[in-house]
Amino acid sequence: MDVLLNEDEEMIRDGVRRFFQAECGVPRVRAIEDDEARTDLDLWRQLGELGWLGLALPAAYGGGEAPFTQLTLLFEEAGRALAPVPLHPHMVAALTLAAAVERGDCGPLAETVISGACMGESLLTWAWDERLPNIGPEVVTLNAIADGNGWRLNGTKQMVEAFEIADYCLVAVRTDASQTAAGGITLLLVEPGAEGISSTTQRTLGGDHQSEVQFDNVYVGGDALVGRVDDGWDLARPMLERAMVLNCAMIVGATRRAAERAFDYAKERIAFGHPIGSFQAIQHTCADMITWVDGAELLTREAAWHIAQGMDAALAAAAAKSFANERCQMVLREANQIHGGYAQVYEYDQQLWYRRAAAWTMRLGTSTEHRRTVARALELQ
Repeated sequence: MDVLLNEDEEMIRDGVRRFFQAECGVPRVRAIEDDEARTDLDLWRQLGELGWLGLALPAAYGGGEAPFTQLTLLFEEAGRALAPVPLHPHMVAALTLAAAVERGDCGPLAETVISGACMGESLLTWAWDERLPNIGPEVVTLNAIADGNGWRLNGTKQMVEAFEIADYCLVAVRTDASQTAAGGITLLLVEPGAEGISSTTQRTLGGDHQSEVQFDNVYVGGDALVGRVDDGWDLARPMLERAMVLNCAMIVGATRRAAERAFDYAKERIAFGHPIGSFQAIQHTCADMITWVDGAELLTREAAWHIAQGMDAALAAAAAKSFANERCQMVLREANQIHGGYAQVYEYDQQLWYRRAAAWTMRLGTSTEHRRTVARALELQ
């Protein structure tokens, strides 16, 4: 793995950064926070038209078929810009559909959805969480009982992003109730407007919309199947790993920008006749901050490289998520300390990066859970 970006990667990073700088400034981010939808659909359409939404999706469906490492750069820049679009849930679902189609494990519905996803014509999300904060296979209890050529769904999903505006939701269900771990899981494409589905929107620390979704005897036809019945973990495990790495990329992007703002402030803020950045305590704090965010970035890119190479990424993804969760939160807190009281004021922009990145660190498992994954790989338990 090369830790330095190659020419193509630099071109993607710089192109995406220029786009977000031109189209997604702080006023636009703030405006969407006050909008009920919490999503900038105009920005979403622009991303689709420019091909960013299909960057890593199959060329056969209109995608760019770029390696996963390049996709993480898009997510870093989206995090840096605090882009108010459901990029993460959309891409997690779309990549999983693409993996299933490539294996020949999907019907025509999945292929149609992928084609729309590349251009942003279909907005996707996914539903996994039920018992927070863990994300292992044991949390999937949403009951799916066979009914003719389909299933009847009963249960609840938590923290489903952009559910109310999504066209399709990739839902993990338990089709074999006798199994409680990796076995008996099935993935289904569900339309959020289907009869029997209700949702309650919850605004998070990050200002986005997460929903609690209730399934009350919801019928889903056989054409909605993604992968194989009772063998969904085979698709879900890499889905979760990709989700974790893309989440880390967004955290890194937002945290780095928060740190840069703190460094700039330390150069400008005068105390006792000198910039506070000239004080040793502030200098050492800033040194720690850049070291931590660089470390999170390197671990994230290593995990992305494992995925791009088709290697087992469980250990690398867990290490990246554990480190990013804790160290990036520390960077964000130190950035707030450098800003002083300004960081706590809604009218001052620093809080935007703090709230978003801090909220992202709370998703997709705790550091404790991911440390257990690392410990198992070290054969310590």
